[in-house]
Amino acid sequence: GLGVPKVEDLSVTANGFSGFLAAFWSSLALCPTELVKCRLQAMRESYTSQGKEPPRIGPYQLTRNILKSDGVPGLFRGLTATFTREMPGYFFFFFAYEFCREILRNPGQSKDDIGAVKTVVSGGMAGVTLWTIIFPADVIKSRLQVSGSTTPMLKLMSEVYRKEGLLALYNGLGPTILRTF
Repeated sequence: GLGVPKVEDLSVTANGFSGFLAAFWSSLALCPTELVKCRLQAMRESYTSQGKEPPRIGPYQLTRNILKSDGVPGLFRGLTATFTREMPGYFFFFFAYEFCREILRNPGQSKDDIGAVKTVVSGGMAGVTLWTIIFPADVIKSRLQVSGSTTPMLKLMSEVYRKEGLLALYNGLGPTILRTF
């Protein structure tokens, strides 16, 4: 182990690494669910923007369609991008959360005793940190999942940056950060 008898005694950095490792496993469940969500959203937006009624298809039927056309690997389209987003993102989330709790505590006070307001502020700051850092990877992951493309993530990110500019990788960050708090 880390030589720390209680989880409460983990350092800020050790908490960050715990989030990093936990995100690996959660990504395996998150990728297929986000794939289906992104495709359903894109399908609805595509049809409604053309003035058409979107097809009546739910998550279960879309999952069946993906499995029929692409097999189990089709459900994991965008997994590398999900790892790239989640693992560093949750390192920084837990790091920022524990760092904020540490700096907001009074001398001699436990981080667990800082109260609700300081805990909420710490969580909000952690969320802002996470989304600011991972947003470009999230944009690319969503584009890969919606399109079904097998373009490598970094190649697509480079193309978006070159053709659309840096701000395209942060399109939608403002509302996401507002939602975080």
